[in-house]
Amino acid sequence: QVELMESGGGSVQAGGSLTLSCVASGHARSSNCMGWFRQVPGKEREGVSAIWTAGGTYYGDSVKGRFTISYDNAKHTVRLQMNALKPEDTAVYYCVADRTSASTCLGGGYWFTGFRWGQGTQVSVSS
Repeated sequence: QVELMESGGGSVQAGGSLTLSCVASGHARSSNCMGWFRQVPGKEREGVSAIWTAGGTYYGDSVKGRFTISYDNAKHTVRLQMNALKPEDTAVYYCVADRTSASTCLGGGYWFTGFRWGQGTQVSVSS
């Protein structure tokens, strides 16, 4: 059963915007921490943003001021609004979710370790 279903990836020019969405189902609906990490082949995974459903957000330094994460409790959906996209934002973006502490969820680093993943969605930004 697919518990995290992502949508919204695509190709844009630098400076453009995209919105990623991720709908949680099944056990993933009990998550209190949801967010996104991204991966480029040959590079380490990078935690992009997280939201603790009781309140609080985290953003990686590379996306602060450009990305906004939000959570719709009624729809069990987390969204990532990505503005002012740069070529270095090109990656596969994965939705992640799990139950954890606020300090882990919002603490940066590899906060998403052990979390449930979605199938990933490609974001490509051309210069």
